[in-house]
Amino acid sequence: MKPQELVQRQRNFFKSGITRDRSFRKKQLKTLEKMIRSNEEIIMKSLEKDLAKPRFEAFTSEIGILYPEIREALRNTGSWAGPRWVPTPLIHFLASSVIYHEPYGVALIISPWNYPFQLAMGPLVGAIAAGNCAILKPSELAPETSKVIALLIEEHFDPSYVAVVEGGIEETQALLREKLNYIFFTGGTEVGRIVMENAARRLTPVTLELGGKSPVIVHNDAKLDYAAHRIAWGKYFNAGQTCLAPDYLLVHRDIKREMIVRLRSAISSFYGSDPEQSPDYGRIINDRHFQRLSELMSSGTIVHGGKTTPKTRYMAPAIIDGVTMDDRIMKEEIFGPLLPVLAYENMGDAIDIINSMPQPLAIYIFTESRAVESRILAETSSGGACVNDTLSHVGSTKLPFGGIGDSGMGSYHGKASFDTFTHRRSVMKRSTLFDLPLRYPPYNEGRLRMLRRLFRLIG
Repeated sequence: MKPQELVQRQRNFFKSGITRDRSFRKKQLKTLEKMIRSNEEIIMKSLEKDLAKPRFEAFTSEIGILYPEIREALRNTGSWAGPRWVPTPLIHFLASSVIYHEPYGVALIISPWNYPFQLAMGPLVGAIAAGNCAILKPSELAPETSKVIALLIEEHFDPSYVAVVEGGIEETQALLREKLNYIFFTGGTEVGRIVMENAARRLTPVTLELGGKSPVIVHNDAKLDYAAHRIAWGKYFNAGQTCLAPDYLLVHRDIKREMIVRLRSAISSFYGSDPEQSPDYGRIINDRHFQRLSELMSSGTIVHGGKTTPKTRYMAPAIIDGVTMDDRIMKEEIFGPLLPVLAYENMGDAIDIINSMPQPLAIYIFTESRAVESRILAETSSGGACVNDTLSHVGSTKLPFGGIGDSGMGSYHGKASFDTFTHRRSVMKRSTLFDLPLRYPPYNEGRLRMLRRLFRLIG
């Protein structure tokens, strides 16, 4: 079916009004949950084929993380979708004010290859809860998962309501040429700009979930064992192919050598002496990405890892010392299992390095000092942050997740997902018991004096 026909079919379904019914939304959320629960093995198998993703990682980051999102929406969609009465200023005496939560209409969800199932289904939860129709465009770089998504959605949902379009750049561009009501994009910054340019031509609202170079600061008072394990976990999870993975390490000079020792130990405890043989370590998505990462390894000095097997796209977890800000590895998002290490003398130096780059998706702070934590948060900007951990904030339905600047715009998860796919329509209802002629022409100085007194009185 042509994109134009698909969008029009969904627009007609939306106009029927059925998606606005709160019981219908809840029914669809239950269908989505049932679809995922009954096909966990199929989903994990597709992720293994695309990314050699370990079963544990596949379940936690692609499947399990979705269940709290769905349950949160099921519990609260009724109250979220209802009208919200708000106070009315005294100047509007005998009037009432209410905010209606209305779905946009047809939403396009473009998802990436690194978490191909979760990053398609997560936004879909919000789109359904808010009462929209949705078109999913999964990444062609994870073809097995894309096929599974298309198959499962076709089996469980009316395509006039939720549909999947497979394919590559051509299919995505064709969808973007249509007049949609909302676009939700997860991916790289450069493609995000293209999506936003297309949306701007049609004044379509967008959410952009991008990436960037998320720094880790390890201060000299940090608990190094905890820091090493939590940083290594966040960095090498999914072979480093995570939009909010720790991108580079800023460690206080006094503890740099010890920190590297602890990191090496943590990596070995996770994946053994030869991570290539570990069933718990993934592979790089494709040859092009593998080649790009191989070129980045020429920066600095590799002090751990460095082994690669091009045939299977294996790249060992690596720590790279002696990196400078002029190296290529510090000029682009790594998106792989390479961790460059830089030392700082004082906190101001570390903050200056972070602020010299575009705003990241996350900042990770390891310290036992509230003062250090507060200073970093006050003097930097990022989409989100974790103190004494990495990645974990993405798993909370109570914390809106999103970027700022080059790392994105808009947020989702929990109620934030509902809000993202909802237009808040403000309505004022005026009384007809009497009318106030003060505001009507012809005007005169006496009326102006009365109006001034009135506004001063009500403050």
